[in-house]
Amino acid sequence: MPAAPRPPERGSPSESDPVVSRGARAPSTEAWSDAELLSRHTAGDREAFGELFRRHRGRLWAVAVRTLANPEDAAEALQDAMIKAYQAAGSFRGSAAVTTWLHRIVVNACLDRIRSSGRRQTVPLPEEDLRATTVNDPAASALKLTVRRALAELPFDQRAVLVYIDMLGYPVDEVAAILKVRPGTVKSRASRARRRLAARLPEFDPARANARTGPGHGGKTRGNPPDQRGVEPGTRRDHGPVREEGGR
Repeated sequence: MPAAPRPPERGSPSESDPVVSRGARAPSTEAWSDAELLSRHTAGDREAFGELFRRHRGRLWAVAVRTLANPEDAAEALQDAMIKAYQAAGSFRGSAAVTTWLHRIVVNACLDRIRSSGRRQTVPLPEEDLRATTVNDPAASALKLTVRRALAELPFDQRAVLVYIDMLGYPVDEVAAILKVRPGTVKSRASRARRRLAARLPEFDPARANARTGPGHGGKTRGNPPDQRGVEPGTRRDHGPVREEGGR
């Protein structure tokens, strides 16, 4: 239940709002759009920006913590970003969605934090998370840490794209708007990031996995054995292994 509206202050938007001025109850902030909340914030509404942050806090935090891979750094970067957004709300011109504008500020805050550290980003695993995964499955804990380290070793622009597209499911066009680059640039960064991750994490590379289990690598496939091109059934193969088309 929303809190009871405060008496309007002189010069506040509520004083000139015809609904409020007649003594009617002010509409809930939940009914306002993001753009309306930002506009009311710049006009002096003390509740508007808090509601805007509450709406998008989860996604903004997910971007920060996955990009920086450190909860403490992510919390500070998100705080810096929200302070900047709070202060710079008057500069918002509506050329992009409010959420795009907020995400752009968070990404820039994360980049500023990496630059100010002057060193390669580390990837600590929270102790409680490590204890839980170690007790249940030590291999899963090791794999989780390996993935985090591999992600942290990517250049920031590739890491940010991978976080938005592969981890959070954002469409390419929206990521392009957030990062202020062309969609083609987003796609190329994502492709390079995936190749670099695959090089560090061969167990996640389908091509390598197939090569390890395919013919000639000691692997076995379920069901019937694979066909051998150029060899008639019941005859010996005298010319060595036959490489499949497209094989590695």
